[in-house]
Amino acid sequence: MHDLRKKALLESGKTVSRKARARPEAPRSSGTLSPGNGSPTSSRPGSRAPSTAGSRAGSRAPSEDEASEYEFDDAMTMSSANSVSGDDVYEEDTSNTWPERLQDRITELQDRKRSSVQGREATLKAYAHILKHHFAQKHIEKNISDINAALIRSIRSGGSEQERLLALKALAVTILTCPSETIFDHVWSALKVACEDGEEDKVKVEAINTISIAVSLGGGSSSAAEEVLDFLLEIIESDGQSVGAPDNGSVVAAALRAWAFVASYMDDLSMQRDQAMEAFMEQLDSTDSDVQVGAGVNIALLFEAARNDEEETGESSDLQYNQHRIMTRMAEIVRDSSKAVSKLDRRQLKANFQSIITSLERGLGPGYSTAGRGPGNPHTGGSRMERGAAGEDGFVEFGYRQKLRIYNQFVIIDTWSLHARMETLKTVLGGGLAIQYIENPAVKEVLEDADVEFIVKTTRRR
Repeated sequence: MHDLRKKALLESGKTVSRKARARPEAPRSSGTLSPGNGSPTSSRPGSRAPSTAGSRAGSRAPSEDEASEYEFDDAMTMSSANSVSGDDVYEEDTSNTWPERLQDRITELQDRKRSSVQGREATLKAYAHILKHHFAQKHIEKNISDINAALIRSIRSGGSEQERLLALKALAVTILTCPSETIFDHVWSALKVACEDGEEDKVKVEAINTISIAVSLGGGSSSAAEEVLDFLLEIIESDGQSVGAPDNGSVVAAALRAWAFVASYMDDLSMQRDQAMEAFMEQLDSTDSDVQVGAGVNIALLFEAARNDEEETGESSDLQYNQHRIMTRMAEIVRDSSKAVSKLDRRQLKANFQSIITSLERGLGPGYSTAGRGPGNPHTGGSRMERGAAGEDGFVEFGYRQKLRIYNQFVIIDTWSLHARMETLKTVLGGGLAIQYIENPAVKEVLEDADVEFIVKTTRRR
């Protein structure tokens, strides 16, 4: 089939664009798609070897080398979900626009009786992919009740763990696309059961991710948010045992990230603060570097919340933890980690803990660089330098350097609250974050407290 298509293109004189040639081949009937990004499990000749199934999903933005995984194309949204074989087959169909393909996927979601498990998996994957890479609110809002009902049905009684996994991912991006004031009450019990009873760890992780989105953007009340924080904290305290995932680093790391995201919307964390701090301190001794980093970030978030309370009320915080002792402990962890973790994990752990130590020591947000340049060099770099002035010797610090580049602008992440929100958006939206930030008001609102720097292009003189 591929050869015939290629022959027809050659005979008609049409050429294939460089981007199309670089795109991974669509899987044939005998191929399968990996659950992570919809790409074929077998790599093209000469391509970089894929990560192993147990590899860690680091809490960072993709590097330039990984940019291909975040391409803004929707070739994979072409789906023959109702094919006889039921295999995931994505073929390019330039006669259909993405809204037309989205409507086809919605129709397939609603027609559960005549679909197979494999067909529903393909439909869910394609539907979520379109929503990530296009702002589709006006295209789904008229069918939102039916869509949510279909997704909840797949979460509750999916024919496979893969169907449940994909339905959870689809629900999270649906809520971000079309926020509702009532959806949390409808999905909370199903998401909690999926987290507790899911057979695969990936299902538990996605359930946790979706819970945090649903309670924060789906109409969850303050009491509902507190209930979710307690649920997540129980996972952290029990090392995953409370949801049937004992000593599972990925599940505990997801719970830590979700706790921070939900907490970033809370006006008052005083009721949860002491118990949470104790749990996070214990997780600093975890053997999983992602859990250690997550625990450290949440500790910094709690101290940041305490500082904000002091500024607003003028009253001293009664946080019962010594910052110096915490910083000393983190330094010890970084030193001792050289014998226990890989070089990459050690580098990530050191960078994150250094950011946290600086934050605790100086009462600042994440990614603040104390390095700088003297008065003789005009290239100061960084952004939002502390106090905006040089010291007595003219030395000026770089300041906040944790940024998210979106097209021609930098979003400055200068608080731990913003850091928590950014990490969750990156987890849920992946390569679709940029377009969603530009076009989706709900996503823009999640990061509304962030300062933005626009990139000005200059013309070089010859």
